[in-house]
Amino acid sequence: MERTLAIDATQKIGGKITLEGWVFNRRDHGKLIFIDLFDRTGVIQLVCGEDASDLNVQDVITVEGEVKERGEKNINPKLPTGKVEVKVSKINVLSHAQELPFDITKENLEVELPTLLDYRPLTLRHPKVKAIFKVQETVIDAFRKNLKGLDFTEFQAPTIVPSVTEGGAQVFPVEYYDKKAFLGQSPQLYKQIMVGVFEKVFTVTKAFRAEPSETTRHLSEYVSLDCEMGFLENWTDLLDLAEKVILGMFRGLGEHRKEELDLYSATIPVFKTPFPRLKLREAQETIFKETGRNVRGDPDLSPEDEKDICEWAKKKHGSEMVFVTHFPTAKRPFYTHPDPEDPEFTLSFDLLGRGLEWVTGGQRIHNYEQLVANIKKWGNDPKDFELYLQAFKYGMPPHGGFAIGAERATMQILGLSNIREASLFPRDMKRVDRRL
Repeated sequence: MERTLAIDATQKIGGKITLEGWVFNRRDHGKLIFIDLFDRTGVIQLVCGEDASDLNVQDVITVEGEVKERGEKNINPKLPTGKVEVKVSKINVLSHAQELPFDITKENLEVELPTLLDYRPLTLRHPKVKAIFKVQETVIDAFRKNLKGLDFTEFQAPTIVPSVTEGGAQVFPVEYYDKKAFLGQSPQLYKQIMVGVFEKVFTVTKAFRAEPSETTRHLSEYVSLDCEMGFLENWTDLLDLAEKVILGMFRGLGEHRKEELDLYSATIPVFKTPFPRLKLREAQETIFKETGRNVRGDPDLSPEDEKDICEWAKKKHGSEMVFVTHFPTAKRPFYTHPDPEDPEFTLSFDLLGRGLEWVTGGQRIHNYEQLVANIKKWGNDPKDFELYLQAFKYGMPPHGGFAIGAERATMQILGLSNIREASLFPRDMKRVDRRL
C-alpha cells in the first residue's frame, strides 16, 4: 500500500492507510497502547493493541490501519491531525532505538546546552528544536526570494581564500598544498568582484571567524547572507534595501511560520518604517542622556550599548529595529568608503534588532588608487589582493552591500538565549560536533 503522510490522513477518514515514521511517545492504557507517530509533516495518534508493547520511543516503524474520527471529547486542538487517529492492524519495526539518555517526549526539552549539543542527532528531532530550523529556513528563503525579485543574481563564493578579508588575527589558516591559505571571514571581496559582472549579486555561504572567546552571540562558523549592488546613487539606498529585505523576512515568517513562532511564544519584531536612523555619535549621546553611561567617543557599540539603543528606539519610535551609521574609518575594513563630508567616519551601518546587531554593511571604495593606498595603510600587501584589485583596475561603479547573520536573526526572532541553539552543528573554541 502506498505511504500516506501524517498530515494527509485527515483526508482519508474511513480508509485504510500505511504510515511510516518514528515513535515520539507511547502511553499504555491496559490492552490499548497509544503511540504518537511523527514524520516530516507532523504527529498523528495511533491506537494499537498489545503487539505494540515492545516499541520504544524513537523506533522507526511502518503501520497499516484505518483512519477514524476522534470523539468530540478526544480531539487534540494542538495538532493539525488532532481530529483523527489511526486504528492499527499491523506494525513492522524498521529500526529499533536504544535506550534514550533523557526524556525527549516532554513539550520542553529539559536539558542543559552542552547535553543538547552532545546529542544533536537526537535533540534535533524534538518539535521545538526542529521549529528553530524551519524558522531559519524561512529567513534564508525570504532573503533569497526578495533579492531575486529585485533582479539580483545568486553566485557561489569560495570559502578557501588566499588573504585575510577583514584583517586581524581572527582567521583559520588551512593547509593548502604548499601554499598559505585561510577559511574566508566573509565573501566580501568576491561579491565586489561579481558586481563588475552582474551589477547586483548575493550569496548564501559559510563564513569563519576564529573568535578568541565564547559568548552567547558568536560562532566560529556561521551562515552569512550577503548581497552587493552597483551604481549607487546614494549610499542610503543600502539602508533602504536592507530594510526591504528584513521586512520580507518578517512577511515570510508571518505567512508560513506561525505554528513555530507560537511554540516559543515569539512574535515578529514591532517596527515603524522607515526604521529609525542615527549616527554612531548621536547614538552614544542618546545613551548618555538615557542612561548616564558615558560612551561618547568610543569607536564602536558594546553589547550593552546595542541594548540601550534598541530600548530607546522602541520607546521613542515604537520600533524594535534601528539603524546606526557612520562608524570610524580606523575601525572598519580597508574597503569601506569614508564619508566625503567627514573622512574620519565611514558610509557604513549596522542594523540592530532586539538588542543585537543583525546586519552590517556600507558603501565600498571603488577607486583603484584609493583602494591600493588603503590596503597598504591597513598593513597589508596589495600583491595578496591581486585578483580582487583587477576588478577595480578595469573599472568598477560606486557600490556597496551588507551581510546578515542567519543564526543571529533566528536567535533574536525566537528569543533564544544562546546562538548555538540556532546552529544545527555549532563550532566554537571547544566544539567540533563534540566537546574538545
